[in-house]
Amino acid sequence: MIVLTIDQRGSRASEDKVQALLEQLRGVQTVRPFQRTAGDELQAVLKSAPDAMGIALHLAQSGDWSVGIGVGPVNEPLPKETRAGSGDAFVYARSAVEAAKKSPANLCLRASEHESAGERLDASLQLVSLLERRRSSPSAEAGRLLASGLTQREIGDSLGISQQAVSSRLSSGLWNEVERMKAWIVADLQELSQ
Repeated sequence: MIVLTIDQRGSRASEDKVQALLEQLRGVQTVRPFQRTAGDELQAVLKSAPDAMGIALHLAQSGDWSVGIGVGPVNEPLPKETRAGSGDAFVYARSAVEAAKKSPANLCLRASEHESAGERLDASLQLVSLLERRRSSPSAEAGRLLASGLTQREIGDSLGISQQAVSSRLSSGLWNEVERMKAWIVADLQELSQ
């Protein structure tokens, strides 16, 4: 299983953003739903590696959240309340979110089995997060349009730039390399969480 523990950064100096985030995450398929666990923190149990990675990267890159991903067994049967869950995945998610608070990527992963595989996934996720965060706005915009299904020619037309300029933006943002890396991370995370 995959447990996400998400903690609001700088919550003492800003408004509570947990309720708004809970609303945003309402439609995500979970084993146990996102739930406030204490103060400015929330947690959920997921099976889907793509969902877990997508949420973790999105929230970490916002700068508003520290995200811990715990991978491992949970004590079953799982209680109805997420915050009442226990097992290795919960313990590792707690350890990961504490490490994420000190990480420039704002996210960390800990896994109970195959420790070296977990360390590789952690390093890969952090690298992807930092690469995506450091993209220029034009590069990120071209990437979002490409991800939505547009061709480079269509992206160029919609942005009023040449296809070559689109290609340059995608290249400078390491778009293809990061997307390939994300696919490998998802596959490895899914395998580790089985």
